[in-house]
Amino acid sequence: MMRRPARSAPRKLNPVNITFETRVKNLLKGEIKSRGMSYAMLATKLSWLGVHETERNLSNKISRSAFSATFLLQCLDAIGCNAIRVRNDG
Repeated sequence: MMRRPARSAPRKLNPVNITFETRVKNLLKGEIKSRGMSYAMLATKLSWLGVHETERNLSNKISRSAFSATFLLQCLDAIGCNAIRVRNDG
């Protein structure tokens, strides 16, 4: 009888995921801040792309790092970010 592999920590509790989620959150917040934009302005620009989010929802979503790669790209497109520099801090 084959044994099932041990379960890893739930995704949100996995230290590797926490590290990368923090990096992507800080990356997005930095790009927004470097353009002098607020979440209200981002919400307006996202709506032009057909993505409807409130200022409060954006704040919560970004602070929790609870967003997909699709949402990240939508935000970057909305703020006019054509390129990002991703560096490894470790």
